Amino acid sequence: MTDIFNQVFSGLSIASILLLISLGLAIIYGTVGVINLAHGEFVMLGAYAVWFLEDHFGLGLFPCIVLAFFAVGTLGWVVERLIIRRLYGRVLDTILATWGLGVILQQAIRLSAGAELRYVQMPPGLSAAVHFAGVDVSAYRLFVLALTAILLAVTYVLIFRTRFGMRLRGVVQNPEIARCFGVNTSQIYAMTFAYGAGLAGIAGALVSPLKSVSPDMGTGYVVDAFMVVVVGGVQSLLGTVASAGIIGELSGGLAYLSNDTIAKAIVFLGVVVLIRFRPQGLFALRVRRG
Repeated sequence: MTDIFNQVFSGLSIASILLLISLGLAIIYGTVGVINLAHGEFVMLGAYAVWFLEDHFGLGLFPCIVLAFFAVGTLGWVVERLIIRRLYGRVLDTILATWGLGVILQQAIRLSAGAELRYVQMPPGLSAAVHFAGVDVSAYRLFVLALTAILLAVTYVLIFRTRFGMRLRGVVQNPEIARCFGVNTSQIYAMTFAYGAGLAGIAGALVSPLKSVSPDMGTGYVVDAFMVVVVGGVQSLLGTVASAGIIGELSGGLAYLSNDTIAKAIVFLGVVVLIRFRPQGLFALRVRRG
């Protein structure tokens, strides 16, 4: 039972990080229809923001998480204003543009911060283990789970309980009609892209004490995030949550039985088989578009 509990908790830890990354990805694609291949680099920038602020200014992880959200979110807003807004409706062009942007961001980090691995210190108050249900679990991973749940609740309220969320859902269904009712669709697109990028920045900030920080660290995460979005259905918030949990638990369990490489291969094969027979995902919503 102890081993089972450990694996369940390990899967939840993986799922929480995947959920934050996938949530931003799903929001961006579901709203503006952009397949953002630079999303992994937003994760990487969030991790580097924490390392930079800690190394140069001595800030702790908690203020760094907030600053990483605003820094990466601001970058996302600039990217949408300067690049993405000119490519709406041109799927191939947005794929190539965001892929190129990701390469540029990686090389910019290599030139400015160096290609060597960087490390972020674990917060002293969260470095110990917590005795829970007869098992010692990482306090920091519990913190990650709690913060993910809070951010998920904030995102739900933002989308379904605010005036901005009502406008956002209107733009998703029919942008032309939304414009007729005075909705500034350009502003909605920019703010949505910025929020999705900011969530990726938080995910990178949370990962930084667990993994070494490197310019290409976001590549693996974005592949897993795309799998989560595809399995869950690109416009389903609940589907993204459930899909992150499923893939996180499968990855953790299979890695325990074999190794990380085989686990990733099996999960990826399962996703390929799924989209062959159910391309809309497991929890896809029917959204009327005018």
